[in-house]
Order: sequence, then structure tokens, then C-alpha cells
Amino acid sequence: MLKGKTVVLGVSGGIACYKAAALASALRKQHADVQVIMTENATQFVTPLTFEQITGNRALVDTFDRNFPHSVEHVAVADRADFVLIAPATANVLAKLSHGIADDMLTTTVLACDCPKAAAPAMNTKMYLNPVTQDNLAALRRYGWEIVEPASGRLACGAVGPGRLPEPEELLEVCLHALAHGKDMAGLKVLVTAGPTREALDPVRYLTNRSSGKMGYAVARAASRRGAEVTLISGPVDLPRPAYLDVVDVTTAQGMYDAVMARAESADIIIKAAAVADYRPAQVAENKIKKSDGELSIPLERTKDILGVLGARKRPGQFLCGFSMETEHLIENSRAKLERKHLDLIAANNTKAAGAGFGVDTNILTLIAPDGERELPLMSKQEAADALLDEILLRRKSNE
Repeated sequence: MLKGKTVVLGVSGGIACYKAAALASALRKQHADVQVIMTENATQFVTPLTFEQITGNRALVDTFDRNFPHSVEHVAVADRADFVLIAPATANVLAKLSHGIADDMLTTTVLACDCPKAAAPAMNTKMYLNPVTQDNLAALRRYGWEIVEPASGRLACGAVGPGRLPEPEELLEVCLHALAHGKDMAGLKVLVTAGPTREALDPVRYLTNRSSGKMGYAVARAASRRGAEVTLISGPVDLPRPAYLDVVDVTTAQGMYDAVMARAESADIIIKAAAVADYRPAQVAENKIKKSDGELSIPLERTKDILGVLGARKRPGQFLCGFSMETEHLIENSRAKLERKHLDLIAANNTKAAGAGFGVDTNILTLIAPDGERELPLMSKQEAADALLDEILLRRKSNE
């Protein structure tokens, strides 16, 4: 996802340097060109050779190293940079960057960079909360820097509180959010639903389905990376909470209905990827239902048809996309749903197809619109999410 992009990874001196090595590896797996610049203090924790073996590039430390080709090296690196991330960012480096002090290879290079920049502070809790540090962070935000909030917990120094460097996968998302896609959805408000719902039988049991939420989360993440303002309404899932978007947690079909209806009017695009229960128990037992020797019958009642209500209320210019998961007659059943619920597009897939359906990281979508359909090949759910958004943007443009 980062092929052709150059990420300058600045590493300043702190015990969290080991996470920077893992981050460099993750960036290389995304095919980024990673240029590591270290402070002298950082080399006391991790050697430059470690980063050189991971990235295939020489790790820069000394501003006056004479072993480079003839060029002003810090300016040459700055010119190549598409994104700068300082991780870990110590209090000392943050103070320098916020005041334009350039006295080593890292700070001179970053001062010459005009690309987007982010810093991930990592330090003792009292150092982080010190008003001077907070003033420096505020200054960097004013200058356009993104500040990645530190995690809280037990630190290497023994203190407990904010100051931990986020995990490498969280830092990777910072880079992906900045670089993985052009911002062709900037200015759009997107509402996405994802995951299952749970309908209680009694205090300890519920009815649900096999939805993992992975497809809906991938769509929300992709829209956010493309610049949209995204609200994700999520049923109960076992997935990391995505960054850069507003997540609304719900449990039941009624909770999903209420959350969607409260936000639908302002959305430019609504993508209903959640697997909402069609039925719920007509009555919820106050106490646990006890086992008996006879058969048990559970009367069910219909839940509210969220997609149907959205289709009936769709305002001019609003784009409504549903999902259809079928086990037979995929096209016929999905097209009937498209027409019945007044959708602009429906993404259909067959749970019996290898590589598609619940719980897996891949999918095979057929995109069905009133005027035709297009079957996508097997791809990762993240790739499928971008393909779906491409189709939505194309159709929105043609309807203008």
C-alpha cells in the first residue's frame, strides 16, 4: 500500500526504540522506502546496523559524515520524503522541533521537510505532563504536526500513566492514513455499519450470527484513509478500535436502528455492512431459562428494517449502499433487495464460496446497481473495500 512512498522515520533516544525497529519492518512489508535518522542517544539503545538490515538503507546519524556522495544529505533526504514520523519522540527532540532548533542530522533534516509530519511522544509520565512539554506539543500542532497520543500503563522507569509509545501496528496506521491513498473523499461524510447484533433470550443467552465485522471495518478504514469524515456504528466484535474515525458501539438491532437514524440525515454516503438480526425473541426471560426434558419453543418477532427505512427516507444526493450475503441465487436475491429497498448499489457475496463470507480476511464481492453488475475477483477485504468505494465515487460522479 506504500509502494513508491518514502517515509522518514526519526528515532530519538529512549527505551521504546525497539518498537521503532518493528515499525520499520512493518513499513517495508508495505513496500515503503524507509529512511531512518537516529539521534546519537538513540544509538545507545538500538544500533544503526539493525535499521540498515531492516530497511536496506543506511541509517543516518552524523550530519558531517564524509562517506556520502557529494550532496547536502539532510536536504536531499528532505526532498525525497513523503511523510515524517518521529517515533519515539523524546521531550528533548520535541522541544527542538517546536522551536526550530537544528543541531543534529534528525532536526536539520526535519526542518527542511515540507511534507506531512507526525510525532509520537514517549517518556516518563511527569515529563510528558510537564507544562513545558505540553506547550511544545501545542506549538507543533499549530505548525501542522500530527501528535500521536501516547498509551498509558506501566513505564520502564516504573511510573504508571501516559508516556508509552503506541504499538508498531498503531504507528503503521498513522503512516497508512497519511499515504495509502489519495484524499478523493475529502469533505464527504460517510456512515458505515459493521458486525453482528445480539438479541437477548435471557440474562445469559442471546441470538446472533457469525459476522466478524471485518468487511465493515475495512470499508470504514478505507474511507477514512481517503479523507472522509467517517462514523462507524459497530455491533459487538473482536477487532481493534480503528483510529481516525468516530466509533459508536451498539449491541441490539434496535440499538443499531436508533444509532443509524440519529446520524443518517447528515451522511453523504451510507454503507450498511452490518449483519443485523431480522428477528428477536418476542419476550426476554427475566431469569435464566432452565433446562427441561421437553422441547423448547421460542417465539420470535421482526426487528426494524433499517435499510428499508433508509431507502424510503433517502434524501436527494445521498448514496445508499447495502450488503447482501446469500447461500443461493446470489444475483436474483440481491437484485430484488436492491429494488425493494431503493438502494443505489448492493455488494453481494456467497458464504459458500471459498475465501468469502464470515471471519476470513478475503472476500469475493459482486457489485450490483440498477443498470448492471460487476463481479470482483478474490481479494483482501481491505482491497475489496477500496474497490467498493471506487465504484461508489464513480456512480456519485455520474449522477451529478
